[in-house]
Amino acid sequence: MASVHESLYFNPMMTNGVVHANVFGIKDWVTPYKIAVLVLLNEMGRTGEGAVSLMERRRLNQLLLPLLQGPDITLSKLYKLIEESCPQLANSVQIRIKLMAEGELKDMEQFFDDLSDSFSGTEPEVHKTSVVGLFLRHMILAYSKLSFSQVFKLYTALQQYFQNGEKKTVEDADMELPSREESERKMEKEELDVSIREEEVSCSGPLSQKQAEFFLSQQASLLKNDETKALTPASLQKELNNLLKFNPDFAEAHYLSYLNNLRVQDVFSSTHSLLHYFDRLILTGAESKSNGEEGYGRSLRYAALNLAALHCRFGHYQQAELALQEAIRIAQESNDHVCLQHCLSWLYVLGQKRSDSYVLLEHSVKKAVHFGLPYLASLGIQSLVQQRAFAGKTANKLMDALKDSDLLHWKHSLSELIDISIAQKTAIWRLYGRSTMALQQAQLLLSMNSLDSVNAGVQQNNTESFAVALGHLAELHAEQGCFAAASEVLKHLKERFPPNSQHAQLWMLCDQKIQFDRAMNDGKYHLADSIVTGITALNSIEGVYRKAIVLQAQNQMSEAHKLLQKLLIHCQKIRNTEMVISVLLSVAELYWRSSSPTIALPVLLQALALSKEYRLQHLASETVLNLAFAQLILGIPEQALSLLHMAIEPILADGAVLDKGRAMFLVAKCQVASAASYEPLKKAAVLEAAIENLSEAKNYFAKVDCKEQIRDVVYFQARLYHTLGKTQERNRCAMLFRQLHQDLPFHGVPLINLL
Repeated sequence: MASVHESLYFNPMMTNGVVHANVFGIKDWVTPYKIAVLVLLNEMGRTGEGAVSLMERRRLNQLLLPLLQGPDITLSKLYKLIEESCPQLANSVQIRIKLMAEGELKDMEQFFDDLSDSFSGTEPEVHKTSVVGLFLRHMILAYSKLSFSQVFKLYTALQQYFQNGEKKTVEDADMELPSREESERKMEKEELDVSIREEEVSCSGPLSQKQAEFFLSQQASLLKNDETKALTPASLQKELNNLLKFNPDFAEAHYLSYLNNLRVQDVFSSTHSLLHYFDRLILTGAESKSNGEEGYGRSLRYAALNLAALHCRFGHYQQAELALQEAIRIAQESNDHVCLQHCLSWLYVLGQKRSDSYVLLEHSVKKAVHFGLPYLASLGIQSLVQQRAFAGKTANKLMDALKDSDLLHWKHSLSELIDISIAQKTAIWRLYGRSTMALQQAQLLLSMNSLDSVNAGVQQNNTESFAVALGHLAELHAEQGCFAAASEVLKHLKERFPPNSQHAQLWMLCDQKIQFDRAMNDGKYHLADSIVTGITALNSIEGVYRKAIVLQAQNQMSEAHKLLQKLLIHCQKIRNTEMVISVLLSVAELYWRSSSPTIALPVLLQALALSKEYRLQHLASETVLNLAFAQLILGIPEQALSLLHMAIEPILADGAVLDKGRAMFLVAKCQVASAASYEPLKKAAVLEAAIENLSEAKNYFAKVDCKEQIRDVVYFQARLYHTLGKTQERNRCAMLFRQLHQDLPFHGVPLINLL
């Protein structure tokens, strides 16, 4: 038995010039890179307190942990990292490694013999139980177990490692070096962040168990918090395949492979990796050792639960429900209340379109609080608030509920859920049409620092909530005509979330919608039509709605009406109230543009009733504008004007710039129409007030570059100036109208000429 045990656990082997042990046995082995790190540690111990400044020693200490835990890197990269922290020590390390590599084998032997002196004396340089002390002891032990032939191979590998490093250093020296100031700024920006990059991983040999664990934990953390700093999907999968080649039963590597495949929406590979993870978890006996006989069943029920979540993510709801039923059955047999709570949460996700789904959710929150699961309880409250917001509950009740969940977050330091809560508040205020409050909440999230000290240089601001908040911020700026600011926000979003990242679709949709609105405002309907394809790929409902708007603008009324009717039926079926109201407004606009305002009135009243019931202020204000315009067309401008006075305050307070311009333009039209029967002096005063409102409307339209609306405004101003006998002002407006009319197509929309 002894010989079998020995061959299994202490069977050193050589791969790619690196001496290492079987991955099931020794947790560490000696490599040329680790010899270089040992030289660095030795030089730090030999250097006196006065030779290295306090700031340099602090930087070196910050550098040590990533060097000890991370994968092997090239010698030139190691020199560069040391030089950024302490140039003097980098020179000493370089000379020491050069002497060892260009000397003889006995120099390396002597070096390892001298390492033991670090622990000797009454006040040793290194404590045996410290991180550095444990690393030194592991290296000394691993080196002492090598045979002579293995020592010779290690020395040959060290010489090759040194020669490759020298070649790289010479190549770098030939290139143009940045100035010292640029280097310092770069180092301050990176803050000694030694995160694992592709070139570092690719140069390393097989990872030891500790290096593999560090690599997996760091990449998993980056995928969750800052995907841009993680390896690309292809590179990460390559490294994971390399890890699994040496240890196929490394369960954590299979799970990271599952997360990596989720990034690229690969349903087959992600399912394959997830099943392998739980298979290996059972095979290795990790669960049964920690949980007794219960461990086996625990792995099975959580495997089924994770499989249900995976199918739900990809929209395979039937398969998700079957997997969830299996998880519930096993959890009930084992009396696992925690697993059952997770299953209950996923039951709500699968059935949230049903009318009674809130009952499941309320029950889930109560049970989560009872079993002391704050994370699940908070997520349940967030989902409940979201559901109540779509159901039209008052904002004060929703904010009170979110306040209760925030207490849970702060009490249990759930920083991720704090970010989600603030992003949700931003979305709710936008849904209710309160743009100022939404802007405040978005900026609050962006100004918050992360509460979690994740890995070095990682800030918890590349999560989905951050992308949602920035997307709202870009759209809010675009609504107010600040397109330059919106572009800057989108540019920042593109840097934070590259196109291949999992949250990139959020900013892509915002970008496409802003481009579409700008094209429509500018009268470039052919360009807007091409953008619709991109919107449809990201959100099919939004894409169909925008297509109908383009058809309507191009006077293709019958096609637009058919599309809107189909969309209306679909949105009513899935209970998308916000889109139902938007479609009703577009249908009403089709009617009054087709000279049928009486048919538009019932549609507008239906839209107004829905927007009031669900407290959608923005859509309610837009509906009132359409109602007032319909009344104006029907010849009752006084009632239209009184209706506008009731609705204009929320529009001017929280509405988009385009809506503000439309409201002021409509007020001017109603003023002119109602002044038709006035006496001359009173009529002149009303027309002067209408001209001022038209000027204000023109300023609003100019902010969003809405040339078609500006053309209508200046035409109307010219008519009013002509009525008042102001020839010079009339000619100026007429000339501007002519310029715009030549640039823009005219679609035959009737203007109100009641003067």
